[in-house]
Amino acid sequence: MGKENQTYLTEFVLLGLSLDQQTHILLFMIFLIIYLLIAFRNLRIIVLIHTDSGLHTPMYFFLKNLSFADLCFSTSIVPQMLFHFVVTRKTISFAGCAIQMFFFLVAGATESSLLAVMSYDRYVAVCKPLHYSTFMTQRVCIQLTLVSWASRSFVSVVDSAFTLCLPYHGKNIINHYFCEPPALLKLASADTYKAEMALFSMGVIILLVPVSLILVSYWNIISTVIQMQSGEGKLKVFSTCSSHFVVVVFFYGSTLFTYMRPNSKNMYDGDKVISVFYSVITSMMNLFIYSLRNKDVKQVFRKTFGR
Repeated sequence: MGKENQTYLTEFVLLGLSLDQQTHILLFMIFLIIYLLIAFRNLRIIVLIHTDSGLHTPMYFFLKNLSFADLCFSTSIVPQMLFHFVVTRKTISFAGCAIQMFFFLVAGATESSLLAVMSYDRYVAVCKPLHYSTFMTQRVCIQLTLVSWASRSFVSVVDSAFTLCLPYHGKNIINHYFCEPPALLKLASADTYKAEMALFSMGVIILLVPVSLILVSYWNIISTVIQMQSGEGKLKVFSTCSSHFVVVVFFYGSTLFTYMRPNSKNMYDGDKVISVFYSVITSMMNLFIYSLRNKDVKQVFRKTFGR
């Protein structure tokens, strides 16, 4: 074995979304605007929900946590992506890669769990309105949120450990714009079967279980709405739940494609584009669908900022 193959890597090179320098300028402007929008709006939502007593309800408590998860999600990826758009040497240290991977997984997995929790909240509100205050107490909301963050942190540790404990020497070029497990596994210098099985198993917990709960919740919601007598009531419920369902389709559709298919270590250029949907676009969609279209939040915006 040559010296190159015996030396463990200390840094990786990220190819990014495009190799064309002219395209980098356009992408830098687009993602900068998107990130500033996500960061500013989510911070404002978190502050408003925390300070305004009219928004101290289970739905907005979960929305505040979702906004924080979105902010962490995008911040773990986009700033480094923007930096790499304007530099020639697009490298990241092994430690930096590990940190980015962990926080990306924690935020993304927690967002997946919170979407399921929010669908359950809507299920109780629509299907069991008389028992809503009994089921969705402050204590229950806090417990559901803590379980989401704690369990997803554990899952992220498992995914990161199985990925990063593999030997990496020789090739150090990652065909991606951030350190994501499937892209990193492609560079491993040993058999990745156990790591792939770990990713798949954790994917079941992170993705398949929440999406199953969401589908069951919405099946019951739709069944209840169909039986409603009030046309206005049906429209209101469908408007709220359909917005949530759009986010679910985009987020889970793209993540399931990346993490739950056989031999997920093989990553292609098209996969990078798909990953943009769950790493950046979903956070922006959450912002508009859950916040800017919400009458209560918009009223608080106008009252607080005079708009």
